[in-house]
Amino acid sequence: MAYDLKGRRVWVAGHRGMVGGAVVRRLATEGGEVITAGRDALDLVEQTEVRDWMAEARPDAIVLAAAKVGGIKANNDFPVDFLYQNLMIEANILNAAHQNDVGRVLFLGSSCIYPKLAPQPIAEDSLLTGPLEPTNEWYAIAKIAGIRLTQAYRRQHGRDWISAMPTNLYGPGDNYDLNSSHVLPALLRKFHEAKVSGAKTVTVWGSGTPLREFLHCDDLADALVFLLKEYSGHDHVNVGSGSEVTIRELAETIARVVGYEADLVFDATKPDGTPRKLMDSSKLHALGWNRVRGLEDGVRSTYAAALEAGTL
Repeated sequence: MAYDLKGRRVWVAGHRGMVGGAVVRRLATEGGEVITAGRDALDLVEQTEVRDWMAEARPDAIVLAAAKVGGIKANNDFPVDFLYQNLMIEANILNAAHQNDVGRVLFLGSSCIYPKLAPQPIAEDSLLTGPLEPTNEWYAIAKIAGIRLTQAYRRQHGRDWISAMPTNLYGPGDNYDLNSSHVLPALLRKFHEAKVSGAKTVTVWGSGTPLREFLHCDDLADALVFLLKEYSGHDHVNVGSGSEVTIRELAETIARVVGYEADLVFDATKPDGTPRKLMDSSKLHALGWNRVRGLEDGVRSTYAAALEAGTL
């Protein structure tokens, strides 16, 4: 039977992030109560704080979207931070959830969990079949541990907990810091600043040839709420758009959205990352969800939201 969210207390861990914020917006229509805790009230890396807070808050369900995230440069520069903090966050929350008999947990992973050279599109059973992409393996290892820990609680203690693996995300509330952002928000900022300054060129990391799939965070949130209500299974579920573009094509799309033409300069001294990463989301589609907006429309609304919020 479907899990009814009406009247439930749902903790969105990581509500101030792009994904968590989108989930909060989506849950507002489900008739339950969304509960949150900011960093000023709760340090998710500290086990005692998480245990005590959850014992008092008593959520019925949890969407575990909290994580330390960043792009290639940040993962390369701060491997300890990405591995340790993410391991602690997920272990602390899942342990406290078990101790407080939380009925439903949705653990949110990342498509970077898959091998660098996994067959495309990447199916869920590709997990742990080959080496990871070195530029983000620290984050990936932590997320793989989170998937396995979620599954372990289901196996050992009968917890009806699930995991979902989103593809590359973008949308309102994204990170536009060029030192730690992902490729789409980084390019959006670069083109915006080029437009403001009148620069003739925009520099793109790598060769521009890697293929990437992108999903708007509000589409992800809709899929996550669907899974929270409808899915119960041991295996994690991919959540993707089903379409892909090269980094060059992404840059050209962003140029159209921003309304500024500049010459693209590809910096070959910077890493490309995984050559191709397309998720196989057929399992999710077979469950009954397939509602995805087009990339250019999504980037256009994201750019408008960033301008309105003053984050560019």
